Formats: sequence, structure tokens, C-alpha cells
Amino acid sequence: MGTAGTGADETVDARRHLINVAYRLLGSAAEAEDAVQEAYTRWYALPPGRRQEIVSPGAWLTTVTSRICLDVLGSARARRERYVGAWLPEPLPDPAERDHGHGADPADQLVMNESVSMAFLVVLESMTPAERVAFVLHDVFRYPFAEIAGILDRTPASCKQLASSARRRVGVARTPVPPATRAETIRRVKRAWEAKDIAALIDLLDPAAVMTADGGGLAGTVLHPIEGGTRVARYLLAIAERSPGIELVERSVNGIPGLVAEVAGVVTTVASFEVAGGRVTRIWAVRNPEKLGAWTG
Repeated sequence: MGTAGTGADETVDARRHLINVAYRLLGSAAEAEDAVQEAYTRWYALPPGRRQEIVSPGAWLTTVTSRICLDVLGSARARRERYVGAWLPEPLPDPAERDHGHGADPADQLVMNESVSMAFLVVLESMTPAERVAFVLHDVFRYPFAEIAGILDRTPASCKQLASSARRRVGVARTPVPPATRAETIRRVKRAWEAKDIAALIDLLDPAAVMTADGGGLAGTVLHPIEGGTRVARYLLAIAERSPGIELVERSVNGIPGLVAEVAGVVTTVASFEVAGGRVTRIWAVRNPEKLGAWTG
């Protein structure tokens, strides 16, 4: 990818960009870090003469990282078929809200915007690996199809078709919800849950609302999505009734207002929300402790 660069020093500056690309491709900060680390390992394994011939090390690393992610995505499909319950991307806190990050954690290098929101990442999961790579690199990072073709080993026209197919999965863009409006809606959900007010919760949930939870077989939760605002509200209230020690905290989740459940100061659940028309339409609750590492410490 690309031919213009600044030399070997570019490899150091490329790391943040590579983490951002890999996380959007894989939906996991840990897997993104592994992919980027593998790309760097391959870079330093090159003979010195070969490295000097590469005009843009950053472009080379992006190409290799993307190919590694493509392989991971292919094998991930088989792994997720064996996953217990629903699989959700790894939620991440806003680096500004972390009290233990020093820049070493890949989560601290991520740019938090709409392209890492849980809603967006969940849609990416519905794509084929090739669609996801073409779409993310072109629509999110603005790489030309001629360069993406080299990664996917396809023609630029084929890559354009892949991105177009992926775009249809994303669907028609909805009117953006102002952050203040989204935050207020979620704050009202928190208050209704704490007050165990079923009527208020039902009013705050869209009648067609869906809640999906990810426990990975390591934390108790529903194995299948709960559909319907009333059913979701009743489930949330049932949790409140049997879990008196839970405290809900308003936190940014992947750059979007969300809620975090804590027990004795330990994060047990991270919830993301999709809001439309002042009501919650989707809830994604991650309880798998293996996906909550960024929230502990």
C-alpha cells in the first residue's frame, strides 16, 4: 500500500493507526494488539536490505496487519460457532476516564468515534471477512480500492463491490442522536432501574427493543436476545430484584454514553445502548470477564 513514506522511523508512528485499523476489523483490543505485534515481528524479521527497499514502512505494516486480521476473521467464524450464547465485540472505556492507563494498553491508543460504537461493530460482525476489510479500509480509513485490492488479492472493481455490499448491511444512516439527548435517555433508564419502576422503564424502551447479552459461558446471562420493550424491562427489573449489591455508573462505552454495573467496585457488566426518538432500541450487555479487562485495575 502506498509508495511515499519517511523511512524506518515511520514504523514507530504507525502503531496507533494500526491499532485503530485492527480493532475495527476484529472487535477486540487484545486481538488487535496481537495482530499489530505480529506485523511488527514480520517487519523486523526482514533482512535489513529488504527493509531499506520499502519506501513506506507504515503502508507495508498496514498491509500486513490487514492481512493478518483477514486470517483471524476467517478462523473467528468457526470459534464463534462454538461460543456459548451471543458473541459481542469487546467494549472499551474512554481513555480520559481511565485511572490506570499509561499509553501501553491498546485501548488507550484508540480514537473513539462512531466507527467504534457497539452499534457499528455489531453490524460489522454480520459481514464476510473480505467485506469487512474492504468496507473498513475504504469507508472508515479512506484507502483507495487499488490499495485494498493488494490486501485482498482481488481486483479494485471486486473490492468496490465488496464495500458496496457491506454498505447495504449498514443500511440507511439514521439521524444522529445528540450526545446530550442520548446521555439523558440513558440516565433516565438508570433512574428507572434503580427505582424499580417498571412503567417508566417500559416507556423508555421502544416497543421493538432488543437486548443481547454476552457472558461467554463465564458469567450468568440469557443465551438468546430478548425481544420486545416490555420483556426487556421485566428482565432488567428481575436483575434489580435479585442483585441488591449492584451499582450502576454512567460511563462512556466505545465513545458513546453507556452504563457500567459494579459490585463492590468491580465491573461485572458493560452496557451499550442505541437510542432513537428518545427511546432505547437496542441494549448490548457484555458480562464475559475476559472482555472486561480494560475496565479493571
